[in-house]
Order: sequence, then C-alpha cells, then structure tokens
Amino acid sequence: MRINKISVTKLFGVFNHPVALNMEDRITIIHSPNGFGKTALLRLINDFFNSPYSELRTIPFEEFRIDFDDGSYLQINKFIDTIEDKKNKDLIFYFSKPGAEAEIFSPNLLIGSLAETNVSLDITEERLQSSGGIETQTKTSESTAFQNLIKSLTNLTKELTSSIKINKEPKWLSELKSSIDVHFIETQRLLTPSNVPEAAVDTKHPSMIPSVNIYSQELAEEIQAKLAEYGALSQSLERTFPARIFNNKTSSNVTEETLRNQLNDIEEKRSHLIEIGLLDKDENPDFQIEQHIDNTTKNILSVYVEDVEKKLMVFKELATKIELFVRIIKQRFLYKNMSISKEKGFTFTTPDGKPLSPTDLSFGEQHELVMLYELLFKVQPNSLVLIDEPELSLHIAWQIEFLKDLQAIIKLANFDVLLATHSPDIIDDRWDLTVELQGLVE
Repeated sequence: MRINKISVTKLFGVFNHPVALNMEDRITIIHSPNGFGKTALLRLINDFFNSPYSELRTIPFEEFRIDFDDGSYLQINKFIDTIEDKKNKDLIFYFSKPGAEAEIFSPNLLIGSLAETNVSLDITEERLQSSGGIETQTKTSESTAFQNLIKSLTNLTKELTSSIKINKEPKWLSELKSSIDVHFIETQRLLTPSNVPEAAVDTKHPSMIPSVNIYSQELAEEIQAKLAEYGALSQSLERTFPARIFNNKTSSNVTEETLRNQLNDIEEKRSHLIEIGLLDKDENPDFQIEQHIDNTTKNILSVYVEDVEKKLMVFKELATKIELFVRIIKQRFLYKNMSISKEKGFTFTTPDGKPLSPTDLSFGEQHELVMLYELLFKVQPNSLVLIDEPELSLHIAWQIEFLKDLQAIIKLANFDVLLATHSPDIIDDRWDLTVELQGLVE
C-alpha cells in the first residue's frame, strides 16, 4: 500500500493544501513562500505514523486526510471544546476502506477530565440515528456521512460520558500506521540525540552527537554484521564441502571455458569488495588456472564456484549501496578522499594523505553526507521519505545535481519521496514534479 494523496484544510486556520503524489516518478516537491505550511504538512504526516500525536494536537488544522492507492483513506478531524479552552483539543480518526466497515477512534473525546486519556467509543447505529446522525455507521466513501457522524459524536458527548471504555490504540489503527514506514529527514539533521539516559548527562535534554560520527559507526557495525554472516556461511559450506563434491552431478555439463569465466567473474567480484572496503586484501588468493582442467578438478571447482558465489551474495545489497554512496561523495567532495572500512565506517583524508575527521567537513558537506547516508542505509523499501529543505548549506551546483542523485537512490532502494524546498535549483527543470501550496480558505 502506498500513499497517493495528502490534504489538509484550514491549516493555521488559513490554508487548504491538497497534494497529489507523483506515483510514477516517486518524487513530489512542494514549494511556497515562507509560512504557508510546508514543514507543518511534513510534520503532520510524520507525527501520525511515528509519534504520539503531539504535532497533530498542537498544529492548528481542521481536517487532515491521507489517501492510499487501494482506495482507502484516513481522515483526522480536530475540534476545540470551547473557544476559551484551546488546550482541550479532540482528534477523531476515521478510516474508510472499500468493502469494509468504517473504523472510528478518538484518543481524547471532548471531555476535560479525560483529555489525556485514550478512549474507545462504543457507538451503535441506533444511537446515531436517534441523535440525528448518519443512517448507518458502515458508510465508507461519503464525506457528508462522516461530517454527520462528527456532529453526532459532538451531540452525544454527555450521553457517552458514562459509557466510555478506557483502551489502548485499536488494532486497526496500529496496523494502518505500521503498513507504511515513514522516514523524516528534518532541517536539523547534523545532530542526533545520544542513547545516553538523560539522568546520566545531568541535563533537561538528551545530549546531542554529530550525526556523521553516529552514521560512520553504524556503517562499521553493518559491515561487521555482514562479515559475521559471511563467516558463518563459510563455515557451514566448508563442513559440507566433501559431501557435495562427492554428490555433484552437474560438473559434466559445465565446459572448461564456462568454468574459467565463472572463476574470473568471482575474482572480479571479490576484488571489487576489497576495493570498497568489505573484504580484506589477504582474502584474495589471486587464483589462476593455466593448465587443462580435467573432470575431477572440474567437479571440485564447480562446487567451489557455487560456494563462493553464495558467500559473496551476502554482500550484494550493502555493496551496491556503498558503491553509490562513495561514487556520489567522490563527485561532490573534490578535495577530500573517502574510504570505507569495517573498523571505522567512512573516513576521510586530505589530498596529502592526512586524516580528516567527519566533523571537520563543512556544514554543506555534512548535510550532503547525512542525507545520502539516511536515504541509502536507513530507509526501508516501500517507505515514504519526507525531506525538509534539502538545499540547506549546499552549493548551487550540488543543488542542481540533487534530484539526479535522488532518482538513482530511489531506483536502487525503492521508496517514495515528498520534499519541501525554497530552491528553484533543487527543482531544476523538473517542475512537473512540483505542487505549489497556495490555497487559501475562502
């Protein structure tokens, strides 16, 4: 399931913003003057999927809706009990799916004493009808029906006080939130909260660590995990190697030329993994066979080739990501050399070979590094990625190349992107991907 449209009405009491996502190109760019709600829209999306509705409660809006490509949609309405009591905001979640009954949930029905309590509403069709509500609770596609339902819920507030049941978030809502992974790359991306407990750092806020340091260590740990998987598979294959040679029946069908090509191919793959830092140099045996390969040797080598291909396959996905990561960075960082290792993740040196800490990179270089790393290594397939102002601290030439880099990453990692920008250079010549936020409430 993918999101194909996001809309909000009366954002800040002023704006209506419908945003249809580009499903084919998988990149949608929203732009507008300052104050029109670009960041707020991204924060609302992220808050629904990843947070305890803190942004949904505090950002002023009347209706927020997410449409999915299977015809279903989630609608969130927010109400204020009284004009004077603006803290007592109520969220009502309404989920409609073709062929299924509508689902309704309110985290805090308009009751002051339960304002911070999760509640589940037990509302019958008869009670809705008696209060002038919709004809049936199971209508799933008519917005007017939902509006009538909201009015009915408001009218029934006092009646429902005695029948409220305290519950956790309903299963359907949890499943909906977990159906799509949403990853938010915010403007404040150069620092990341540490995992150290707040009490340990003696401050009201968690300590912040440079993101480049955290991500470098994360990459090192991911490489080490793949090496451990590679080692475990190697041991398993070695234990069964003699038996598989004895039982091998396919070697007679393999020509000597094919076998030599396979051996050359795996050596090229191994050399490439060494070059990008995933294997050590001493693991390359520089294996060459000059003489004729008899049937016995062919039998042994055919099993050997199969084993090596299985072992190297462990690194395939990670190697592809690292290769693109290094290629883009080398194109951008003209006077720094980047290396990848299992001990330190990514490291840099100056042109004369002196080590350079990632935190000594310029802010523009750190922004580029952090965004690329998050997109390649922290985003799950089929996710929706939200990027706020990717142009921050980037040179115009880097901004112009950003969409091309993003398209290459999407092709590899398979996700959708909704980004907010002020920069025409980020958009470059792809105005077909843009949505201008400009709708005012009439």
